[in-house]
Formats: sequence, structure tokens, C-alpha cells
Amino acid sequence: MSQQGDRRGHEDEWWGELYRRDTDDVGPATAGDSVDDRFDSASRTVAGPPPAPTPSPPPVPAPASSPAPGAPWGPPAPHHPTRPPRPGPAPGPGGPPPADAFEPGVLPCADAYEWADLGPDTVLDGARCGAATLRAVSSRGESARRRGEPRQDALLTARFGAGPGGLVLVALAGGAPGAVAAQRAAREVCEWIARAVGRSHARLVEDIRTGNRDALKSGLHRLTDRALGRLRARAAELGLDPAEYAASPRCLLLPIDPDCRTRVVFGAGDGGLFRLRGGAWQDLEPAAPAPEAEAAGDVPAPAVPFRFRASIARPGDVLLMCGGGLAEPLRARPALAGHLAQRWTDAEPPGLAAFLADARTRVEGYADDRTAAAVWEA
Repeated sequence: MSQQGDRRGHEDEWWGELYRRDTDDVGPATAGDSVDDRFDSASRTVAGPPPAPTPSPPPVPAPASSPAPGAPWGPPAPHHPTRPPRPGPAPGPGGPPPADAFEPGVLPCADAYEWADLGPDTVLDGARCGAATLRAVSSRGESARRRGEPRQDALLTARFGAGPGGLVLVALAGGAPGAVAAQRAAREVCEWIARAVGRSHARLVEDIRTGNRDALKSGLHRLTDRALGRLRARAAELGLDPAEYAASPRCLLLPIDPDCRTRVVFGAGDGGLFRLRGGAWQDLEPAAPAPEAEAAGDVPAPAVPFRFRASIARPGDVLLMCGGGLAEPLRARPALAGHLAQRWTDAEPPGLAAFLADARTRVEGYADDRTAAAVWEA
């Protein structure tokens, strides 16, 4: 029997012993002398005879302003007349959302012996990083909420070092659509990348400061390849098809030094990198190259091309790194791009709650997880 089966059998035996009917108690019990019987007896003694019933008061006639039977009721009076009502979510580019569009639905089904595939509906984080303000979110999509499925995306934020030599990492990843262990794979690839960045953060900060682009690109390329290779090895350990235990990681390196304005983004797979400058969006990610025909004996091209971008930020810029759930509607629906540009241009960085609402702006036809990190430059 497996270790998990042994544990279940042991716990079932313990549970049965706890509630067996033939197990002796601390002392014999006699009929009519249970705890409930004694409580009832004591209650009757203390309370005395039951009081006589009080006649019901006559019905009070309804005021003249009440609606007649069958007439529609108006809005009920607020419980706290002096408190203004809380406004609902603003309509997005897809029209007014349903009343529950911004609220979690059915919880994912849990296994008492396996917790690695469970995660909260939404993860929200933020920080001040030198001259920049960071906001990050990963939220379960509407379709997963309706079906009671877990969030497939993962988000990790971490700071390594302190002072001008510190480095902030934001790692996000999207799991394979429909895979049972999607979030576990996404979370693991983020953690593996974070460990490597943490061990080498001093060297990374120095390369970013000095503009050593070639060293950064080659090193981060190897890091991404190794993380994806570990996912494939992990899939084999779990007895899963590699396609079922895959993820698309994207990472942002943000130096804490306020005098360093270089921002580095790297990763592989679906998603997007955008910059909002002067009220207009710029797509900083080149289109994926078309797959080339493979000649006999050629090594197949990688299915998830490596992405790397090192850019110099200006005051007032907003850099947005996101997974496919937000990148796709942002590219395809100009109304969403315009809505976010209006919300984020010439304004202070939004608070965490406002950023969550912006990132979850509803767009008809797009109901996947929304995972994004945005940086406002002071």
C-alpha cells in the first residue's frame, strides 16, 4: 500500500475508534440520567412554571404612503441613513457587468490529502521601489469562477538586498489551460526563477546599472530554459504529460536605486509587455516569429520563444507586464486600451483596490485569469 493509502487507513481507524458505539466511557450511564436530562431538570427547577401567554397586540394599519397590494415596492430605506451608499463597479468596455461579475463564485473542490493545487481567488501586492511604484495582481477569471475551478496563473513578488543595491523581482506565470495542476506548475516555475535571482541579485544589479545587456540576455535566457526544463522533469516525476505540466513565465527586474531607470523583463510564452507614455500605449514585445518548416534531421524550434527587453524609463511612464488573460483583450479591444490609458495617465498610482478593479475591467468574450504587474515612474 502507498504511503498516502497507509495514512488514510490510519486516520480512518483513528476516526472509527473515536466514535465507536462499543467503546467504554469514563463511567457507566443510567437511563434518564444523561447530561441533557439533568440540564432539563435544572432548568425547570430554576425557571419555575412557564409564564402565561401574552395576547398579541392588534395589527397596526399601514401608513397612507405604503403601496397598495400588488403595487411595486420602491427601494428600501437604508439601514444607516447618514452613510452614503457604496458605488458599484464602473461599467467596462464590454458594457455594464453583472451584479456578481467582480465577486468570487464557487470555491474549487479540495482534496483533504493534496493542497498543492489550491490557491486563493486573488493575490494583490504593491510596493515603493526607489523612484517607482509597483502594483501587482493575479485574479481568477470569470469562467473559472463559474465552474468552480482554481486560478491557473501564479504571481510572486520578492525583494533581494537593501538600499541602492537591492533588487525587486516580479514573476508571473500562466499554467496550461484546463490542466489539473496548472497553478502548481506556474507557482513552481516562479519559485525556481526567484531562487536563482536571489542568489545572483548583486551581479544582476551591477549588470543592470552598467548596461551590460549581452550578459543579462544570455544569463536570463539560460535561467528561463533551465526553469522550463525543470518543469518537464517534474512532469515526468508526477507521471504527467509535459504539456499538462507547463507554464509561461514572465519576470520583471526592478532596481531599487532611484538613479537607475533601467527595467528588465524576460520570460517565455504567452503574455505581453506594454508601455504607456504620453497617453498612448506602445507594444514593446515583437510578434512571435512564424514557425519555420523543419527539414529532415533538423532540431525543432522551441515552442515558447524567449523574450527579453531592457528599456530606460522616463518620469510619467507606466510599464505593464501581463499574462495572456489581459494581453489578448488589450491588443484586440481598443476600448479596453483607451479605458486603462485614461485611468492611468497623468494621475497618481492607483491604490491596491483601484488597481484590482482596473485589471479586472470586464471585456465581453475574455474570461481568463487576469495577472499583471505595473510600474509607475515618478
